[in-house]
Amino acid sequence: MTGRTRQDRADPDAPAGAVPRAGWRARLAKARRELGPAARRNWLAVALLATGLALRVLALAAYRPALLYVDSLKYLYNAYPGSDPLGYELPLKAILAVGNLTVVVGVQHLLGLAMAVVIYGLLRRRQVPRWLAALAIAPVLLDAYQVQIEQNIMPDVWFEALIVAGAAALLARPAPAARAVILAGLLLGASATVRQVGEILVVPGVAFLLAAAAGWQAAFQRAFEFVVAFAVPVAGYMIGSYVITGHLWLASATPSLSSYGRMATAADCATLRIPAYERPLCPTARERRYGIDWLDHDSRSPLKSYVAPPGMQRYAVIANFDHQVAEQQPGRVLGAIAADGAHLFALTRTASQDGTPISRWQFQDSYPTFGTWVRVRPDGLIMLGLYLRPGGGPEVTRPLDPGYGGRASVIRPIAAFLRAYQLGGGYTPGPLMAVFALAGLAGSLRLVIRRPSGPRRGQAQACLLFFGCAAAVLAVSDAFQFTWRYQLPALVTLPAAGALGAMALMPRAAGRPATEGEREPDRPAATPAT
Repeated sequence: MTGRTRQDRADPDAPAGAVPRAGWRARLAKARRELGPAARRNWLAVALLATGLALRVLALAAYRPALLYVDSLKYLYNAYPGSDPLGYELPLKAILAVGNLTVVVGVQHLLGLAMAVVIYGLLRRRQVPRWLAALAIAPVLLDAYQVQIEQNIMPDVWFEALIVAGAAALLARPAPAARAVILAGLLLGASATVRQVGEILVVPGVAFLLAAAAGWQAAFQRAFEFVVAFAVPVAGYMIGSYVITGHLWLASATPSLSSYGRMATAADCATLRIPAYERPLCPTARERRYGIDWLDHDSRSPLKSYVAPPGMQRYAVIANFDHQVAEQQPGRVLGAIAADGAHLFALTRTASQDGTPISRWQFQDSYPTFGTWVRVRPDGLIMLGLYLRPGGGPEVTRPLDPGYGGRASVIRPIAAFLRAYQLGGGYTPGPLMAVFALAGLAGSLRLVIRRPSGPRRGQAQACLLFFGCAAAVLAVSDAFQFTWRYQLPALVTLPAAGALGAMALMPRAAGRPATEGEREPDRPAATPAT
């Protein structure tokens, strides 16, 4: 025996006296030794993470096999073909190949926890204090509306996760390298195949890269790489759609149909100058009170019953109505959008008159049902009403596939607790979200108005990315319709933006040298673009 270890023998060319590299067992043992001290240092984040885990375990136990919404049928059975991008089907069908719907929502709950961990790590990497970083992840961990959507067969948590993953790729280093930029572009571009509003994320991504790169030449090169990478999943999805359906689109819903409800509720039809044949599109006062969701989808809406004059295309007439409202009464339209957007900052969570009923995103004491689309028989069998043709068609009624998880069941005491928690204040307070938004806006503006240096610059750049993602997604969503579901991306963007913005605005103590953690790493010199 020579006394040499297995690790020594693995590297015979190592210089004499060199310390052998630790194997995976040694690294694992080291990680275990460091886990306790790390948990104690970050005790507040650990406590929040544990509470978030407990809420998700309760949701998993309370509603089996999972919660189903009307839109869930799009992803499980391709109902309402073309109405939304179907990127969510990729992870959904992959998980269902080895599990059931309970496994799907279990993975979605893990994604919710993982997003909090990633955001916390990004904030700590940018020298945000532990208490402030923990405050920034509290919304995604503790907000009952977030937990409820994770329990749904819906794409929202995957959309949020792609935003966080894209931000993590861009913020992993002070100056993102080409590979990180390309990865971020692919991730954020993929978000548009999950929710079409993700298309707007190209804007904050480019804005961040222009602010973060060293020199304009490098900035434009990185921005170009990002845009090309962003376009790859979007173009790939559209080409696949063309091969399958003959149409080059992410979703086939005509924009005029998507914006009709917003324009119809905002319009003052008494003063609106439109042709007589467009007048039937003006809702009555009673119809307007039903709100945007009703006007867009209900069979009794003027949109659904409208018949264009002979020789005129129906969609073109509706598009012109929307255009005339926006052109003649822009103040009313912008005011309606702003008023809806302000609901996010309200003290209490209430239903918006114009939006989807808030009850759809709240835990219920019994298994939630939705008209003829999702019903539960007395024996617990879940019955689904499917429309399998574009634009509707005859309804096909069928039970939920047995392999998807069986009959509906609810553990009422747990469900009642979750409902009481949610309605009793288990959501992110609107005024706190307003503070996050204002700090994020101020931190982003400081990057433009008074360019900081050192760690404050890195914090302001990261703030710009998170705030830009929040503002872009929320503004575009609210432009069509307000729903509390569409506000959920704010939980993973605005708190992080607020924490980073607060730090970017904070001057370093006079006379105190930067600590090792605060020193900005050396930035690579700008290289000529090739």
